Amino acid sequence: MLVHGGGLAISAWLHKLNVPTRFENGMRVTDAQTLEVVRMVLLGQVNPALVQQLIQLGAKAIGLCGTDKNMVHARRASERLGLVGEVESIDPTLIESLLAKGYLPIVAPLACGPGGSYLNVNADPVAAHLAGSLQAELLVILSDVAGVCRQDGSVIPTLTLPLAQQLLAQNISHGGMIPKMNACLAAAGNVSHVHILDGREPHVILRLLAGECLGTRILPR
Repeated sequence: MLVHGGGLAISAWLHKLNVPTRFENGMRVTDAQTLEVVRMVLLGQVNPALVQQLIQLGAKAIGLCGTDKNMVHARRASERLGLVGEVESIDPTLIESLLAKGYLPIVAPLACGPGGSYLNVNADPVAAHLAGSLQAELLVILSDVAGVCRQDGSVIPTLTLPLAQQLLAQNISHGGMIPKMNACLAAAGNVSHVHILDGREPHVILRLLAGECLGTRILPR
């Protein structure tokens, strides 16, 4: 299963449409107009493109949205963030059915909100909650950095939950790494292996599965 975002493409379209963009703690502040662009980009461009690329590589890929079959339910995270969701519950039935039939689900991170509304949810917590609900053996969060880093820029290869919480409290981790760290913290108790890896590295997941020490591993304690 692959859960994807689309931050750069969304920002590019917001810029084209002259819609202001603002972030708080790595989360995009989302009003109604921004949400429409998010839906357009994720469901109309990013998700279909990923599905097609994976099909070309031989995968039985199928595109999904978190709102399909009420898979992802969320509440509004805060008034400041607007129409941004915080995952409340997961129904993994659809994913389980597709996996059993050999499909590779590609999931866009939108969620069902109150009253049948859509909410914009960061891909990392959606991935973490889905992995936990499926009792997955491995969760990999791909980033554009080498892993969780110390203040001097060196990568922390192994991170316990208390140390991860300390890094967040001390603002050592910031920006887009915050939702990734929080997602890992949420998943670490339910998923056997949780890693943050540099998605720019060639074959990084295959190398991890082959036993190479890469990125940062999050331990439950």
